[in-house]
Amino acid sequence: MIITLDSRCHFLYSTVYTMQVDKKVLEFEWDKGNIGKNKKHSISDREAEEVFFDNKRFIFKDKIHSQGEERFRIIGKTKKERLLFAVFTKRGKKIRIISARGINKKEVYLYEEKIRTSKI
Repeated sequence: MIITLDSRCHFLYSTVYTMQVDKKVLEFEWDKGNIGKNKKHSISDREAEEVFFDNKRFIFKDKIHSQGEERFRIIGKTKKERLLFAVFTKRGKKIRIISARGINKKEVYLYEEKIRTSKI
């Protein structure tokens, strides 16, 4: 998994990143600390994973919560066209989703603005 700076996109949140995902090798880490954690937001673990496969997703660093390990935020659509916001970290070659929820109005604007200004 490679994360590269996408200098075309700047929004309210820090810097936006483009993550190139090889769908054949993408793995997620689920354990007792995060499995089923997002049910309170009516999001299954599998649905939370789907945002990583959205070609129009965008990722940005979570500078505030990156003390112990580097964290990222992602906004993307699921197969059911539901927009989600998730926080995750990388552990080796695996992605560990920390939390996921539906997005708020400001995040809808960011996602739509990114689509409007991108050449994806």
